[in-house]
Amino acid sequence: MLKPLKWIFVSFYTVKKKQNSCYSKLFGMKKFFKGEGNKMMLRFYIFLVAFSCFFTLPLLSFSESADPVLTGGHSKEEINRGKRFFMGLLPFEREHESCVSCHNLTPLDTLNWNPSAMDIALKYAGRDSASFRQVVMEPSGKVMSASHQNFDISDQDLQTIKVYLDHLAVTGPAPSKPSINTLLLFLFLGLLITWALLDLIFFKKVKYKFIPALIVIGALGYQLSIIYEEAVKLGRSQGYQPDQPIKFSHQVHVTENKIDCMYCHHTAADSKSANIPSTNLCMNCHIVVREGTRSGRFEIDKLVQAHEEGRSIEWTRIHHLPDHVFFSHEQHVGAGKLDCAQCHGLVEEMHVVHQENDLSMGWCLQCHRETKVDFVDNDYYATYEAFHEELKKGVRDSVVAADIGANDCQKCHY
Repeated sequence: MLKPLKWIFVSFYTVKKKQNSCYSKLFGMKKFFKGEGNKMMLRFYIFLVAFSCFFTLPLLSFSESADPVLTGGHSKEEINRGKRFFMGLLPFEREHESCVSCHNLTPLDTLNWNPSAMDIALKYAGRDSASFRQVVMEPSGKVMSASHQNFDISDQDLQTIKVYLDHLAVTGPAPSKPSINTLLLFLFLGLLITWALLDLIFFKKVKYKFIPALIVIGALGYQLSIIYEEAVKLGRSQGYQPDQPIKFSHQVHVTENKIDCMYCHHTAADSKSANIPSTNLCMNCHIVVREGTRSGRFEIDKLVQAHEEGRSIEWTRIHHLPDHVFFSHEQHVGAGKLDCAQCHGLVEEMHVVHQENDLSMGWCLQCHRETKVDFVDNDYYATYEAFHEELKKGVRDSVVAADIGANDCQKCHY
């Protein structure tokens, strides 16, 4: 009887002692922060926490995906099961390659000749399971027949995959998280500057004053360099490489099939803009060529369908100058005889076209200073008598575009 009472008494005493210890610690913290020198520090810590939460909470909310919209009356479990089948996680005893090994779910940095999951979802969204099964299990094209020859998928599993693809066609692919590394670095440097200034003016905890001063100078200098780099890149899109509605390869058409640039962009020499060809011109070849050696029939079928429906293909423009800049392909290609690669890069080597140069004003002006003009054999420049005399006397060996007014402001801005 005495042992339980003793145990209860000891336990109560231990808990009471811990409570007193906690109370004493809290009282000590309260007394510490009541000091005038530490009130400012407490406010600064509160500011840091609030400042960090202000920028991190939106990122956490972005990463949380909302409940998916149910499609066609199918449950979330059915859709997730179809996604697992597509990714190869089900069935466990499968012997063939998974769908995602060829058909990517998310955008890729490199060209995938196979259609993405989103492409397949959009194409077969309005079709029933029977037609979808026929396409998968009984393909007509050579490329798809070779890749699907060992497929052994049950009708029920195909139906499950079709449910997921129908859902994907409605909701679209999952959004990619934004990259804000530069912004976070900029904000972190701002916090360092704030801490260093507060220590210099109020806290005065650091013994050597040159340390916070160096932090302010270094962090502020790096912030200014970030601002400068971002300001210079404003409005420029060097390296821009968007996905196009059809996987059109210039390398295949120009390098491998020897199609001249002017066959498709036939107005580049005598018009302000180099035209994008209509489907009529594409069908000159693709009335016969209905299957690609890499992409199969899928991409060419997009072209044929658009042509039969009388619908234009909505290509994404890559090279785009500001509205206040005048540029004429006729002046550069027709009169200046410039090669396309001087501005656009080696497009004939690109499967996916990207913007090679920044197309900034400085880049254009430098090109005008270096590009020589066909001055002697062109009667258009016969009135430039002074330059002709200098060429005859050997004072100058050539005339560049800048010499005849190419860098005048009103040539491009008027």
